Amino acid sequence: MDPDRQREIASKGGRAAHAKGTAHEWTAEEARNAGRKGGEAVSQDREHMAAIGREGGEARGAGARARRGETEPTRSSEREMRFSVERDGMGSIRRPASDSRLRRGSSESDEARA
Repeated sequence: MDPDRQREIASKGGRAAHAKGTAHEWTAEEARNAGRKGGEAVSQDREHMAAIGREGGEARGAGARARRGETEPTRSSEREMRFSVERDGMGSIRRPASDSRLRRGSSESDEARA
């Protein structure tokens, strides 16, 4: 189903539940506990945490380079091109499995040195 259509249907259901008085209203404590539990679950995936940390570092570095007026790619932006992180429809992160070098983080220059 088209994600926009699915969102529209879910929105109508939410509005109907609120109008009927049967919708769940989160308390601050419930929301806090749910967020903590979700954060604990996500943080168990070390590859996921490394990938999002890498994305943040790359974005921060790109912003700093832009403020300094640098246009030449740096070593980190070259790595970013070798290692791409893709998100599927459920929000999880997966790496391309087609190239074993991407899984190990090695580069072509590493192989040339061997």
